[in-house]
Amino acid sequence: MTHSQTVEPALGAKAPRILTEIPGPKSRALVAAEAANLAPGVQSISTLSGLAMARGQGSVLEDVDGNRFLDLAAGICVNALGHAHPRYRKILQDQLDDLTVGSFTTEHRAKGLAKVASHTPPGLDKIQLYSGGTEAVEAAMRLAKSATKKYEFLSFWGGFHGKSAGTLSLIGDGTKNGLGPSMPGTFHAPYADCYRCPLGMTYPSCGVACAEFADQVIRHSSTGALAAILIEPIQGTAGNIVPPPEYLPAIQSIARHHGALLIADEMITGFGRTGRWFGVEHSGVVPDVITIGKGLGAGFPVSGLVSTDAITRSAPWGLPSGSSSSYGGNPLAGAAVHASVSVIEEDGLVDNAARVGEWMLGRFREMQERHPFIGHVQGKGLLIGLELVKDRQTREPLDRKVCRHVFQECLKRGLIGMVYSPHVRVNPALSIDQATAETALGILDEVFTQLGREGHWR
Repeated sequence: MTHSQTVEPALGAKAPRILTEIPGPKSRALVAAEAANLAPGVQSISTLSGLAMARGQGSVLEDVDGNRFLDLAAGICVNALGHAHPRYRKILQDQLDDLTVGSFTTEHRAKGLAKVASHTPPGLDKIQLYSGGTEAVEAAMRLAKSATKKYEFLSFWGGFHGKSAGTLSLIGDGTKNGLGPSMPGTFHAPYADCYRCPLGMTYPSCGVACAEFADQVIRHSSTGALAAILIEPIQGTAGNIVPPPEYLPAIQSIARHHGALLIADEMITGFGRTGRWFGVEHSGVVPDVITIGKGLGAGFPVSGLVSTDAITRSAPWGLPSGSSSSYGGNPLAGAAVHASVSVIEEDGLVDNAARVGEWMLGRFREMQERHPFIGHVQGKGLLIGLELVKDRQTREPLDRKVCRHVFQECLKRGLIGMVYSPHVRVNPALSIDQATAETALGILDEVFTQLGREGHWR
């Protein structure tokens, strides 16, 4: 019997199953063996869990000890389709047998790009593919310089766009500490995080003053050479922060006033994650450039940018080999794009994200009424954020050691989630059904109830 024949019955049940201590003996042994060669600095969810995974299906992961976990992290928004989706696997397996290397046109890439372009905002139908998110954002920066002949960039507090030299300069948090100097000509402004307003104001009486503040940053810091404003329609790494609807249009207006492009970083928010194909659709804004990834390839390392014909013809970006990448758009990447977008369409995953996400948001708000340490709940589609606090009045964040206790208690019950920080991020596969989501949230509710009884959160 083949492996593919055994996976279905092994993971068919949607309930978690814990057979050993967590992590189990086989996980501990395999993680220890890998540690002899694995450099530090990998994702927190991996290191904190200590798990070694064997397989997955849908929203279920199974470790090497046979323990099953419900997955609310989805590879940090990468796993759009659910683990081991059969049609996705079939397309990639067939392509693997035919061709894997090169930049020549393939049928899958041609069809995949056409599908992407059919869902992007009007006029944005020229696409270039890359290997990872930071590479795509760097390419967008080069494109903005080419199109505007300017070189300055504005990004936002809390924003995350990658870890290469250019994108690192645009990060709006402490990730870049110790890695300076930053690239010249980069400026930062407050993001519209209304729960923790950086200006100490209250929405909507604030009049979205943070947008005006961004304009003032440009006026007082720029040398008149602003090439682009780079912004996430919803900030992911910061905690799935949803800005008010007026904010993105205001930022676009500021970009226009200064003769700059608006780049929407849709690595996380694209391809149905927010219950729309792209996060900008919630505001009605049509940016000049969109950077894409994660759900674009549903696990295969492929990213890209999308813009207009006129902008992408700008030199030197649009010259032969001016915007290319050795691995970007290779035959396997083209197959992954075609497979992922096709399944999102055929399985109705954008609508599912909107429907199940709305139910989950309501469930979290009901939990908020019973658990005083849930200070705030927000989200769009299957991109949901919770703020865990010591006190709702002061909004002081919950201690990280308490959050890591929550994470471990969830693991013991068969739930993997990004609950190890006071900024809880809930972003399961777009294919998750309500019954599975209800089981997962039931586990989290149980852990929250235990936390409340123990009183550790105060």
